[in-house]
Amino acid sequence: MSAGRARLPVAIVAGLHADARRAAVDEVLRAVPGAVALHHDLTSAVDGSVRRTVRDADGLLGSGDAPLVNDCACCALREDLVPELTRLAEAGAHRLAVVELWDSVEPHGMAPVIASEGAPLALTGVATVVDPALVLPYLTDGDDLADVGLAAAPADRRTVADTFARQLEYPTVIAVVEDGAVADDGDRALLAQLTPGARKVPAGSGALGTALLAGFDPEAAAARVHPAC
Repeated sequence: MSAGRARLPVAIVAGLHADARRAAVDEVLRAVPGAVALHHDLTSAVDGSVRRTVRDADGLLGSGDAPLVNDCACCALREDLVPELTRLAEAGAHRLAVVELWDSVEPHGMAPVIASEGAPLALTGVATVVDPALVLPYLTDGDDLADVGLAAAPADRRTVADTFARQLEYPTVIAVVEDGAVADDGDRALLAQLTPGARKVPAGSGALGTALLAGFDPEAAAARVHPAC
């Protein structure tokens, strides 16, 4: 990439609720011309690789496999993520790259990888997609990720509650999707209490793309994560 070319804005979108997360990413792809989404599906890790897809608002642009690194799907994701983003940046055809994290992948594990890379990438936003009606059920779910098919590695000993809490703590944007279960005022108040520094953006409002381009401070985000996590 030439010295005079602008960096490619990169935004991360996380969330345990896969359907809601994908819908939010699709909304961004429609709202931001030239946006593209990069997703690594860790469900195929049991077969020894991680499936990578790249899509835009019109559909699939490409796919491939990233081999596991030390039998670790998240390690494979880290190894593959920056080269793929750099390739997209050097192509010069995209206005925004959205990294759609797989269900249990936590944004604070991936954001520093992108932020530390510098040119030709610029991390501009991190969001977690949340249905307020599911906040309390997720936070009280002590099941191991492995028991519900969400482990990111054979040695992954995290629980649903721990993972969801960290997905809430880190981002500066919470994409609010009320899907299926009906959220009440108590659900929304709990979400607001748990994410006081994050901007709440209703899904379908058309504002999520703009919010993800507003800028992101990795050091401030890291300070929000509970030290025990």
